[in-house]
Amino acid sequence: MILGDVFRRNAQCYGALPALRFEGHTTTHAELADNVCRLCHALEGLGVNRGDRVAVLSRNLPEYLEIYGAAGWRGFMALGLNYRLSAPEQCHILQDAEPGVIFYEAIYAERIGELRARLPDTITYVVLRPDEAPAGHTLIDLTYEHLLERGSPEVPTYPARPDDTLFLIYTSGTTGKPKGAMLGNEAQLEQARVQALAHGAQPTDRMLIVMPFFHIGGPTELLTYLCTGATIVLHREFEAQAVLTSIEQEQVTAAHLAPTMIQMMLDEVEQGSWRLDSLHTVCYASAPMTVTLSRRARAVFGPIFMQIYGMTENGLGTALLKHQHVIDGAPHEVKRLASAGQPYLGTDIRIIRPGGSECGNEEPGEILIRSASLMQGYWKRPEATAAALIDGWLHTGDIGYFDDEHFLFVVDRKKDMIVSGGENIYSREVEEALVAHPAILEAAVIGVPDPKWGESVHAFVACKPGQSVTRDELVAHCRALIASYKKPRDVTFMDALPRVPSTRKIDKQALRKPFWAEQSRQIS
Repeated sequence: MILGDVFRRNAQCYGALPALRFEGHTTTHAELADNVCRLCHALEGLGVNRGDRVAVLSRNLPEYLEIYGAAGWRGFMALGLNYRLSAPEQCHILQDAEPGVIFYEAIYAERIGELRARLPDTITYVVLRPDEAPAGHTLIDLTYEHLLERGSPEVPTYPARPDDTLFLIYTSGTTGKPKGAMLGNEAQLEQARVQALAHGAQPTDRMLIVMPFFHIGGPTELLTYLCTGATIVLHREFEAQAVLTSIEQEQVTAAHLAPTMIQMMLDEVEQGSWRLDSLHTVCYASAPMTVTLSRRARAVFGPIFMQIYGMTENGLGTALLKHQHVIDGAPHEVKRLASAGQPYLGTDIRIIRPGGSECGNEEPGEILIRSASLMQGYWKRPEATAAALIDGWLHTGDIGYFDDEHFLFVVDRKKDMIVSGGENIYSREVEEALVAHPAILEAAVIGVPDPKWGESVHAFVACKPGQSVTRDELVAHCRALIASYKKPRDVTFMDALPRVPSTRKIDKQALRKPFWAEQSRQIS
């Protein structure tokens, strides 16, 4: 089965029903399938073939969904480009992926101009929403509407194969350079089917999506509800009041939110009045909710929350279901609010010691995952793929343990990663930006607890002899090199960074200890 089968079936079974609601406009399942078919043929007319890459630089738009649909129906490889990244970061990804077509939202016309100067002149640029372009900016090549007009509404003659790569999603790593995780067509549908079961998704649902399509969360929830024939209520990006208003007006039944978004919505609810009783499921990820936040959320929304744990490379991991969010109960039940839940149906998880043997209950070790939704590998990175996928198991780099009922507790990261507001930030890329400053001798970056974002970036630096720099100067320096959300929020200046005596490596455990000593969970 391929993603194209979902669009075809939805058009046949639910053709006149709404597939998408966006800023007051409705697209039916029949109209959506028609647009996706036209785009398949139009891209072929531009010379895009099975396995070729198409990139998107945009906030969430209906066109984004159609581009992903065309990739899944015809066998193209879709790359969502994080619009929050700096130009050098985006350029590196595009040079690595080598797309033949770049779709871009008109508000990013200036950035596209920067990127075009550094990329091959064989790329075709297609603009989305040209009427929203900043004044004075020249738009490039084609508009999306004109491209669709070139395409036939006929079902693609040569559809994608189940093992074609559907998504190419770039994740940073300990090297500081992002790698493209290759996610298969059939594998993504298997993930959607299993998650639909856990969510209790139905054709009558109206699923609010605000998570960006360039991350795994947005496309995952999109496919989870699309494969049931439900309606997607799409937002360009998160804004608390707009989301609350949308829930009320669109009678939204399900949503996917980060804990920090839930907190911001609660702050608004306590100052205003919205009718939110249509909601029956809110899925959250990236971090657990504290008991305090869980109590606040339950008082407003009711017992509708479920948590998922996974990552781009493995998709399916674990879920803490609605009935497992016990706030007032036995101590072992309340403790499980800090867990990531139990493995999904069809997902195998092992906890191993450094030598490879199995850990016992309550014994921390590295988390290994195996399921039908695992990535196919890293794009053009055979060595990284071989290190991550061993005998069919993904070595996640996370450290955790199982309790006696197979609830998974994630307690640390083998990978040096920070999760802040739902964004993955690898310490190495921030450290490289810091040491690029002429005054900095060495730097170390860790994640520290943050009540709003889960974790925030904290830097420790030592200056070169006779050199000095202020915190604000360092932060501004980093902002010019990496995405703004990756920059340090705080900087600690030291004469020298602590080191592990045996290896002389920087002792990050010693740096973390004062911040995490009183926390019940050692990572967000």
